[in-house]
This record gives sequence, C-alpha cells and structure tokens, in this order.
Amino acid sequence: MRLHVGCAMWTHRAWQGRFLAHPLPAHERLRHYAGWCNAVEGNTTFYATPARETVATWAEQTDPDFRFVVKLPKVVTHERRLTDTDEPLRAFLAAVEPLGPRADAVWIQLPGSFAPADVPVLARFLRRLPESHRYAVEVRHPAFFTDPGSARLLEAALAETAAEWIPFDTTAFFASPPTSDAERDAWTKKPRMPRRSVALTDRPIVRYLGRDDTARTVEGWRHWVDVVTGWLREGRSPTVFVHTPDNADAPQLARRFHDEVRARVPEVEPLPQPIPAEPLTLF
Repeated sequence: MRLHVGCAMWTHRAWQGRFLAHPLPAHERLRHYAGWCNAVEGNTTFYATPARETVATWAEQTDPDFRFVVKLPKVVTHERRLTDTDEPLRAFLAAVEPLGPRADAVWIQLPGSFAPADVPVLARFLRRLPESHRYAVEVRHPAFFTDPGSARLLEAALAETAAEWIPFDTTAFFASPPTSDAERDAWTKKPRMPRRSVALTDRPIVRYLGRDDTARTVEGWRHWVDVVTGWLREGRSPTVFVHTPDNADAPQLARRFHDEVRARVPEVEPLPQPIPAEPLTLF
C-alpha cells in the first residue's frame, strides 16, 4: 500500500544545505529531492516543453515508482483552449515518454474562464488523447464547485476516459488574512474555491495550500488526513502535494503528512531515507 507525497518543485533556494546538499549539480538535485518525497508536480512544463534528453535525466534520477504529475503546456490549455492542439500535444507527449511508469498523470490545468459551457470541448479533447497516458484535470471556474449540475457534467466527461479531477484546496490559506510577504503575494494569485474531496479513480491527486506557519498548515490538512486514510482503506493509491506560500519547509511538511497518515494506516510503505544534506564525518 503506497501513499505518494510531494512538492511543487524539486529544487528551491531555501532547501539548500537543509534538505538538499549544497552546492549540488543540477543533474543531482532531483535525486536528492527524491530522498525526501516520492512525487513531484511538473509545473515547469506548463511554460515550455522540455527536451526529451532532459526528461531522460529525470527518469535516471528517480526510481520507477516515483510519480511525476506533468502539466500540459499553456499553449494547449490556455492559449488554444484544447482546440487545434495536435502539434504541441504530440511534441509534449513525445518529450515526456522517457519517464515511463513515473508519469503518473498528464495534468490538464484549465484557466478560470473555462466554464461548464466548455465541457464538451474538454470531452472531445480527452477522447482524442492516446491511451498510453493517464489524465487528470484541474478546473478553476467557481460553478464547478458551487453548482451540482455543473459538477456532474464535468464528472461525466472525465468518466468517459477514466480521467481524474484534481482539487486545489486553498481553504486553509484563505481562512485568515496574510501575515508575510509570500502570503500577501499568494493572496492575489491563488484561486479561492470551495474544497472538493471526491475521488473519481483509484489514483486521486490532491493539491493542498497551507500557510507559512507550520502549525496552521498542519491544522488545515486534518481534513485531508481523514480523507486520504479513507481512500487507502478503500484500496486507492493517492498522491498529495503540499504547498505553502514560501515553500521553505515543503519537503519536511510533505513527509509529516505522510507520517500522520501512516500512523493511522501502518501498512503504507515508508518513504525513502533522505540523502544527508551535509557530508558525513567521523566526529
């Protein structure tokens, strides 16, 4: 029984010398991150399709059971809005092919303007995708969360191709005003959506945004500890990504979330042992 946890990236200046060794060559950073977490969000692919050779190095640095959730480029989702996308889509899928089983899902993050009226476009897009990958969709239009009919419409479209719905839970973050520069910046950028806790497949994916204060982050994820525990007992294999506005302690927080769930479900496999951030000495 496996629970995957991770962060929004695998390298961050605040982690250097704390979670990851420093200095560390670029081609070793993912390997060191994978000692802390067994999953990662592929956010960088939203801005540009990586070279296939680059992706091959990602595979070399991780075990086959490590999970990448790689985001479709914005030219597909935001600029062309899932229409006339054959060329960039083909290039992207070819680029991420070296990940093999590590590519847990291709992440289709849609803009806030993508409304229930656009669901037929999404359904046609999903039907045309190759079955060699699993797909997961993140929507941000409020109607999908507040109108049951819109939610059912989207769920039906996803069910046709066994695609998952990724919730981005920001309720704990927006529960009280920001108290740091990073929180104030996130306050203007992150979506405010009601929390959704329904799994459509056997491999649900959750994105959770806490606060820069650890205690408030932990308090805010209590709901998800309960939900993920239930999913595991149902035989599902979830992936949870832990965010904070500054992400300074994200790897440690992700492991803590894993520990809390494993305390309730001891059958869950433990996370790997982190690579020491500082060289070992005899004294």
